[in-house]
Amino acid sequence: MTALNDVSPSSGRDNQVELAIGGMTCASCANRIERKLNKLDGVTATVNYATEKAKVIYADGIDQATLVDAVEQAGYTARVPRPKTVSGTSGSPDGAEDDRDEGAPVRALRNRVIISAVLSVPVIAMAMIPALQFTHWQWLSLTLAAPVIVWAGFPFHKATWTNLKHGTATMDTLISMGTGAALLWSLYALFFGTAGQPGMTHPFEFTIARGDGAANIYLEVGAGVVTFILLGRYFEARSKRRAGAALRALLELGAKEVSVLRGGREELIDIGQLVVGDHFVVRPGEKIATDGTIVDGSSAVDASMVTGESVPVEVGPGDTVIGATVNAGGRLVVEATRVGADTQLAQMARMVEDAQNGKAQAQRLADTISGIFVPIVITLAVATFGFWAGTGGSIAAAFTAAVAVLIIACPCALGLATPTALMVGTGRGAQLGILIKGPEVLETTRRIDTVVLDKTGTVTTGQMTLIDTIIADGENERELLRLAGALENASEHPIAQAIAQGAAAQVGDLPAVEDFTNIEGLGVQGIVTDDDGSRAVLVGRPRLLTDWSQPLTPKLESAMTAAAEKGRTAVAVGWDGKARGVLVVADAVKPTSADAIRQLKDLGLTPVLLTGDNTTVARTVAETVGIDAGDVIAEVMPADKVDVITRLQQQGKRVAMVGDGVNDAAALAQADLGLAMGTGTDVAIEASDITLVRGDLLAAADAIRLSRRTLGTIKGNLFWAFAYNVGALPLAAAGLLNPMLAGAAMAFSSVFVVSNSLRLRNFKAADNAADTETTAPDRREPVYA
Repeated sequence: MTALNDVSPSSGRDNQVELAIGGMTCASCANRIERKLNKLDGVTATVNYATEKAKVIYADGIDQATLVDAVEQAGYTARVPRPKTVSGTSGSPDGAEDDRDEGAPVRALRNRVIISAVLSVPVIAMAMIPALQFTHWQWLSLTLAAPVIVWAGFPFHKATWTNLKHGTATMDTLISMGTGAALLWSLYALFFGTAGQPGMTHPFEFTIARGDGAANIYLEVGAGVVTFILLGRYFEARSKRRAGAALRALLELGAKEVSVLRGGREELIDIGQLVVGDHFVVRPGEKIATDGTIVDGSSAVDASMVTGESVPVEVGPGDTVIGATVNAGGRLVVEATRVGADTQLAQMARMVEDAQNGKAQAQRLADTISGIFVPIVITLAVATFGFWAGTGGSIAAAFTAAVAVLIIACPCALGLATPTALMVGTGRGAQLGILIKGPEVLETTRRIDTVVLDKTGTVTTGQMTLIDTIIADGENERELLRLAGALENASEHPIAQAIAQGAAAQVGDLPAVEDFTNIEGLGVQGIVTDDDGSRAVLVGRPRLLTDWSQPLTPKLESAMTAAAEKGRTAVAVGWDGKARGVLVVADAVKPTSADAIRQLKDLGLTPVLLTGDNTTVARTVAETVGIDAGDVIAEVMPADKVDVITRLQQQGKRVAMVGDGVNDAAALAQADLGLAMGTGTDVAIEASDITLVRGDLLAAADAIRLSRRTLGTIKGNLFWAFAYNVGALPLAAAGLLNPMLAGAAMAFSSVFVVSNSLRLRNFKAADNAADTETTAPDRREPVYA
């Protein structure tokens, strides 16, 4: 995979570049590149194996070509990615082709796996089942296995050669040596020993006897190892392929075209042609093309996806607006103040990318073990050969014992240890509405101790809802709802629509409205006609009713004050010269949020509520769901959310973040573990490590429990994948291991690993209803904060 850098590296960041690195096969490769770059004077580099990027800060006098050369000298490839514009189109016409090239390595690896499997299955079957060992079967095995070991295993051989030139050894070294030794010794046995004679068989028996190996072939071991390891690498690569998707999704949020006023006429142009100072038109329901200042018109702007504020913001001439937010009301004319890479959307894209690249490198457990295991095995193989050759044994017998050590030490089940557990665990997670993106995620869930929760759309529904109706003495609630709902139904404002929908749900069809008028900043008025006649209805701020000599009664004033104290939105309703009632609108708390908070606490996590909303609303929500008042952080902008996560991490906390909006994307990437609601934006989902499809916070607790269980299974698999082979090493060194035992150890360890992984299918969600639901099945009434 070649990672994309969707925001120009030079935008406001002198002497800093991100290189797309190719050719890395394990975390030790990233460490090697990092050391190579940091040896250059004036260079500070961080290489991320998961995203295949190198973030490099370099001093004046060093050009980017020098950095690329340093990476290539280490045996890898590097390039400076092409910058992209905020509209999501490449700065060059072949930007789309670059995106297609992203998946080419993954597709090539998939094809390599398929071909290897097709060729290897017959080889393993013939070696393990005597009934299939027809005359000259060994030559068919050689024909099928040789391409697998040589061609399909070429990435391992290439990595081994690179490691050799740098005096290091990784699991690739062991795989290459083991499979190469299996092939070479099999060729010796076939052409110079007795293994090539017609009628040769490998009997199905487990006898332990010393021999010179001239009658034994190890082709099934070599082909099987290559196939299994390639399969694991494929699933890993497919997961890593998504690393750049967060930035692409973020940039796609921006408008693609914009209506610009030029010469008194509207002209539709591509967003890339917009320049600072242009005046452009935004109609109701359209995205605002770029950051700017309103010069004409007034409206309500839904900025929740960027700011996290649940209530649409009233804007008018002189107010600033942010690109990619939605105009929910009237027609606006906006003057562009920032375009391209300078917009807040582009800055957020850079924040997401910086946060992703700033994550600690995921050190594979297998690579950690291999750092010790591989040198020991190679030393043991050499010592075995030297011992048997030096104690009077034949060179053939000594070489057989040394080869046996290399073959039995190459853990074929290692290729299945992670992918099988990951497939079963993620498959079970998908059934429960939990999407886990890769093994690096599982390593993090075990260590987290703090979970930061976004409010809007995560703990709450993210939608304004009519939650309370207060009527003046002597008034009828149904009539209040019917008249106010009818008038608000004629408005496009989100709060008005919440009232209209709530009223319709309680009283049914709403009457018609005539002479509807939107009074800027105050509310709406109109004539509502029904069977009881026509009435002039007012809905809005108390000042609107006062202007029409309809002051609120003390009871209604108290209701307005109580709503404000809880951070709710209240509107007054009046007609026929009198204030009749107050309607209260708020963002509803999801019915499962309180249970989810309790489960997170039971997992040993400290929940923290983090929101761009005001403090009053945040504390009310926190109290409703059971979060301590001291763990509420409100009125924060997107950049502040990242700062909060960073500050918690600097305090030594391992932080998980749960969110759903664009404003959460950078924080999700910065957190040690990011969980995104599937009901949220694509940006948040792509920037996260785990996606909760159900949009239910209960799924967050289930996700953490499932991830920890899956990680435990992977570690158990890795242990046994090595244990079977390590246990057989003494037999191999003693020259007592025949091919049947080698094949049996390979098969048995693989079967054990798969069986152990399948146990994850029995994982149960804490809420039984979640087992059968993959969407948000809210059967209970919502809770209101």
